[in-house]
Amino acid sequence: MSKRENISTGSKWEPILGYSRAVKVGNYLHVSGTTGAGADGKFDADPYVQTQNALKTIGDALAKAGGSYKNVVRTRLYVTKIADWEKYGKAHGEVFGEIRPAMAIVEVSKLIDPAMLVEIEADAYID
Repeated sequence: MSKRENISTGSKWEPILGYSRAVKVGNYLHVSGTTGAGADGKFDADPYVQTQNALKTIGDALAKAGGSYKNVVRTRLYVTKIADWEKYGKAHGEVFGEIRPAMAIVEVSKLIDPAMLVEIEADAYID
């Protein structure tokens, strides 16, 4: 197996739940489900803002792995209210509009915290 690198964002949940924000093996980077808490740890009620926050956290993980948004090949958005798809999509499009990774938006019944509206996974290839 290629060298494995676990990337942490320092979240208190990473050691408790036993996960890394991202894992890089060879040229592949897999970013864990990332929710949209703000810098204060709280969740804005706006799906657009939560999506922006989640994408920023993903961008930070990409940078720690030596990549950027341009390396993302797939995203998955798990949302609690599909009717707000345009808000999630607007924030996603602002980051990935020119990059255009494969993407899915899936409605789920709920996330861990009722204030969470979106959770995003990303896969990247960093050469």
